[in-house]
Amino acid sequence: NADYQRLINISTRGDVGTGENIVIGGFIVTGNAPKKVLVRAIGPSLTAFGVAGALADPRLWVFNGAALIAENDNWSIVPAETVATAQATRDTGAFGLANGSKDAALILTLAPGAYTAQVSGADGTSTGVALIEVYEVP
Repeated sequence: NADYQRLINISTRGDVGTGENIVIGGFIVTGNAPKKVLVRAIGPSLTAFGVAGALADPRLWVFNGAALIAENDNWSIVPAETVATAQATRDTGAFGLANGSKDAALILTLAPGAYTAQVSGADGTSTGVALIEVYEVP
């Protein structure tokens, strides 16, 4: 149906603390088939948008209930994943990340269900402002 509209991105910005004060964003994959998503934890790249106090090195975890699905620290460490993440970024219309930035990102194919994206400082002690983003990848 040409009139069908769908949400392809949701994001939230928050102050990342330590321990129980990390930032957690929930999202649900609907339907009866897995969907490909791009999940990002943006910290240092926020400074280009004038955000003061950005988290210098975010770490990203994606959970389904208590089960850890995947995690990332520094999105461009693995060359093959860097290429795929950069392509997914372009495909979704997300703003690009500088190669070598300490932002975190994952491309996942997730079964229908409820998930959380959790962001902390990579060292477990740093704090600052971060953005959690979830995009459906076409």
